[in-house]
Amino acid sequence: MVATGNDRAPGDALETAGALLRDVARLHVRAQREQVACCGTTVAQCHLLTELDRAGPLGLTELGRRLGLHKGWISRGVAALVDEGLVERSGTGGDERVVVVALSRAGQRRVVALNKALNRHAAKVLGRIAAPERALVHHALALVRAALREELGSGAAVAKRRLAGEGHT
Repeated sequence: MVATGNDRAPGDALETAGALLRDVARLHVRAQREQVACCGTTVAQCHLLTELDRAGPLGLTELGRRLGLHKGWISRGVAALVDEGLVERSGTGGDERVVVVALSRAGQRRVVALNKALNRHAAKVLGRIAAPERALVHHALALVRAALREELGSGAAVAKRRLAGEGHT
């Protein structure tokens, strides 16, 4: 017999929470896709642009690491943004093999427009929740964000130890 969402045992709260979190993430990405399209940007481009806005100029390898994406994918995404005039490439001075990318002025303006559109949408969505419960949602989201950052940080530490030859079991 295959379990459905309606016939789970009470002890399956974490599984139910996992399904809920995945569904929220899926719906959020879908909604974001619609919001960023208004600015002539894909979700992938939005991720690249907003990470460059948060971090400042980055090498392609570091940008890929921060986003958890393969360098080849990052290179193609950045190339498209360079073609649009939203990102500028430069060498590091000491090693011309290392390419550093940064937002252009047009890229900075695009990020401002993206953030405004995404913030308006978030306010609209959260506005559908009763005011007393909105604070609880905000608190819960902050807790989930902290837990995800911790999880990603611990995963990065494990990966670094493996690369260094430690932690083999």
